[in-house]
Amino acid sequence: MSDIIREVDEELRRENWEILWKKYGKFAIAAALALVLGTAAVVGWREFDRSQRMAAGDRFGAVIAEVENTKNPAIAADMLAAYVANAPGGYAALARLREAKMRADAGEREAAIALYDALAADGSVEPLFRDLAALYSVRMQVDGGDAITLNARLSPLAADARPWRYTARELQAVVALNSGDSATAREIFTRLADDMETPDSLRTRATEMLRTLGPS
Repeated sequence: MSDIIREVDEELRRENWEILWKKYGKFAIAAALALVLGTAAVVGWREFDRSQRMAAGDRFGAVIAEVENTKNPAIAADMLAAYVANAPGGYAALARLREAKMRADAGEREAAIALYDALAADGSVEPLFRDLAALYSVRMQVDGGDAITLNARLSPLAADARPWRYTARELQAVVALNSGDSATAREIFTRLADDMETPDSLRTRATEMLRTLGPS
């Protein structure tokens, strides 16, 4: 009796599977195919993305090598500007920084400052590059710029969590010196010299400046 019941159960299961297959089999095939194609698409996209990034890196390296071999900085800046037009984000930001430097080297001071300021204000650029561009802009204006304006730009860059804070603080001291405020300059240089987290080269400069300024 138990054998008959088992056979009936197996037959029913077979019939149910046949009914289900007839009704839903095409969807199962489609789902399986979609899964395979989806996996292939993900793998293919990753490979494509990797190859694109490698190609972008190679292109950037080739442009920089060409720039390095160009003796005329104005021509080098034009080459970088042409590259930036179609460059991906990070490489474009690096090229814009380099273009600004080339403009400065070519004597195009205002153009260089404008490039730095545009990069610093570009919300699509990584904060690391924006802050660096702002520092370069201030550095180019530190000798003749308005102290209040320069300090307003340096103050957020000098905050504890910012990546270029030590350079920003050094520039704050230079701005103070240029405006005749040696006491503030000495205070900033002292903090830089005493802070063990300050980069070695910058600590050395701060120490030398303190010797130059003499005791308060």
